[in-house]
Order: sequence, then structure tokens, then C-alpha cells
Amino acid sequence: MKKRKAPLRKCVSCNEMKHKRELLRIVCNKLGEVTIDKTGKKDGRGAYVCYSNACFEKARKTKALNRVFKKQVSEEVYNHLELEIKENER
Repeated sequence: MKKRKAPLRKCVSCNEMKHKRELLRIVCNKLGEVTIDKTGKKDGRGAYVCYSNACFEKARKTKALNRVFKKQVSEEVYNHLELEIKENER
């Protein structure tokens, strides 16, 4: 049997390609709501950030999510992301 390749995604902060499961997915749905996607299957445009505090701080500072989603991402979303990363930092 063939081994399947693991899907790779790029972190919006450090631009490193990593396995999909090593990154935190943030989704902007059709209604424009930005949320965290723990399942990796929610509908909408996805962006990925490493589970490291340094990557998250760089993404916040450069407003990488605003650029990816082409809309203003509220500070509340960044605060929620920060809590999630600190909780699950690997």
C-alpha cells in the first residue's frame, strides 16, 4: 500500500511549511466572522499560525491576518488566539 503524504501548510507569520496538524487554523467565513477552527474542516478562507508565542506575536504586530483575510480583524480575535496558543503551546 502507498503511504499518503501529509498535507503541508504555511504559517502566515514565519512562512515555514509545516504539517497541517502542527498549526492553528483561523477561518474567515462567508459572513466575515473570524474564528478558530480546531477541527480543520470549517467552511471559509483559512490561515495558519504556528503554536509558538513568537510566531503569534509577529503575526499580531504585522497584522498578517488582516492581510490574509483582506479585512480588519478585531483585537478580540487576537486575544482569543493568544489564549489558545498559550493553552496549547507545543
